[in-house]
Amino acid sequence: MKSSNQKSIIFSIILAVIGFVLAEFLLASVLTSPAIALALGLLLGGIVISFISTDEDESKIETKTLYVGNLPYRANEGVVRELFEEHGKVFTVRLLKDKNTGKRRGFGFVEMAAKDADSAITSLNDAEFQQRTLKVREAKQKQENNESTVKTESRDQSV
Repeated sequence: MKSSNQKSIIFSIILAVIGFVLAEFLLASVLTSPAIALALGLLLGGIVISFISTDEDESKIETKTLYVGNLPYRANEGVVRELFEEHGKVFTVRLLKDKNTGKRRGFGFVEMAAKDADSAITSLNDAEFQQRTLKVREAKQKQENNESTVKTESRDQSV
């Protein structure tokens, strides 16, 4: 569970208890059931949380994917994530491994908030990390291999 969800749940419980106490003491003549007072407190908590929630929706944040080269082979995703989180919000870290051996290939990709990506590139490109000089730049987008589809089509026509 994410920490923001945990905070919302804890905040909701605290508001429910406060709502219960206030309803018990202020509305004691109107409300006779503690369950109704607790329900009102939960309702109040949910309404307040929906209004004061200022966390950005991660699906709406513009991202950039960065290529990270010359990584030490012993570096893992957690260590690379920590390094890049010093410069902004990191969403994913993918370090590539060799298909046959399963060993890391020494490069990977970090997806982070676009507003923080340029700062990370400037700070970390040519920086030393675990006795290696990192190469950090914006990743090139994968392009479809149109030549292979053309070759396949031309073979089908000649048969």
